[in-house]
Amino acid sequence: MEATLFDAAAPAVPLAERLRPRSPDEVIGQRHLLGPGKPLRRAFETHRLHSMILWGPPGVGKTTLARLVAGTVDAQFVVLSAVLAGVKDIREAVERAQAARAGGRGTVVFVDEVHRFNKAQQDAFLPHVESGLFTFIGATTENPSFEVNPALLSRATVHVLKPLQDEDLGQLLERACAELRAPPLTPAARDRLVAHADGDARRLLNAYENVVAAAGAAVTIDEAALERALGEQLRRYDKGGDQFFDTISALHKSVRGSDPDAALYWLARMLDGGVDPRYVARRVLRMASEDIGLADPRGLQLALQAAEVYERLGSPEGELALAQAVVYLAVAPKSNAVYMAWNAARALVRKDGSRPVPERLRNAPTRLMKDLGHGAGYRYAHDEEGGFAAGERYLPDDLPDQTFYEPVTRGLEIRIGERLAQLRAANAARRQN
Repeated sequence: MEATLFDAAAPAVPLAERLRPRSPDEVIGQRHLLGPGKPLRRAFETHRLHSMILWGPPGVGKTTLARLVAGTVDAQFVVLSAVLAGVKDIREAVERAQAARAGGRGTVVFVDEVHRFNKAQQDAFLPHVESGLFTFIGATTENPSFEVNPALLSRATVHVLKPLQDEDLGQLLERACAELRAPPLTPAARDRLVAHADGDARRLLNAYENVVAAAGAAVTIDEAALERALGEQLRRYDKGGDQFFDTISALHKSVRGSDPDAALYWLARMLDGGVDPRYVARRVLRMASEDIGLADPRGLQLALQAAEVYERLGSPEGELALAQAVVYLAVAPKSNAVYMAWNAARALVRKDGSRPVPERLRNAPTRLMKDLGHGAGYRYAHDEEGGFAAGERYLPDDLPDQTFYEPVTRGLEIRIGERLAQLRAANAARRQN
């Protein structure tokens, strides 16, 4: 009889580990890094490794890619967990790398959750990365711009890993089904389990392993079997039933469309479905910035206060503060003028060169800087009539005038628009003279 998950002799190794890819071609997802001609694919093919930071959510293959990178060049693979390791462990990793180099072999040092290392611990890697003693690979779920020291970050390439798509998770389920020789999932159950995973391969495989173990001698596994095996855990991450992202989209659009009743309905649906209220609070803050903006700046303040109230009270009491913020934002005047202006400014900066700061706008805290002309000719606005240096330009000298921000004629932006029109008219008049 073939061994299956139900046999006493079945492998004790977790399914996620048993299905860990052994080569780049076995990796599911991350085509933007592993597809033909992409950065990591080139590294694998040329056997030319580089220090890197792998940034992405849990269960998307950060550890797997690090292991594959080491295997590509048959390097020693040293794993450190920033949760448990200290300077002593870093020193031991350095000693192992030195011993490996003496034997003619390279080393890859993989630091999981590198963002949890403090500055001194991160700095301990710098001289060895600089000297090429080992290839450094850090994995993090947090933005490395904020959590990794600039000096270390400058010596490593950041690769952003994305959550697995539903198609990728479906392919992974097929591998898991074959590995466990398990009963097939019904299409509805498959979609529900993929939705539950929310882009996380490890969550998918752990849940599937539990479901198969509970299925017994069933011929197929349906949604009822998922409910029995996963229960509340399934409900709390239910995109298949409540269509998680569609629901948050409906909430956002109801607020944007000034319908407080619909907004409350979708808010209730999300919270009843088990969505983390802190996630909702973050989305409400986004709505206040994106859709209300300066038409009613109190909206952002109220949204922030609602998030703080929830942190103090928790559920269910704190949910009322979120409902209050949602209703206020729904009935508030709407403006996306700042949102559009910010996007336009970012787009220009991305495609434009790094134009120099005009000398009159440069900082001049030292005598040398002043002698170099920094700050020369700057017009101090408070000394000008009306506190406004009419005709002055604050963009780079060789950049044409730009108009990113155009206030709408709603709420406070009516007054902002009037003031801005006056300022622009004064600028135009002064520049014509």
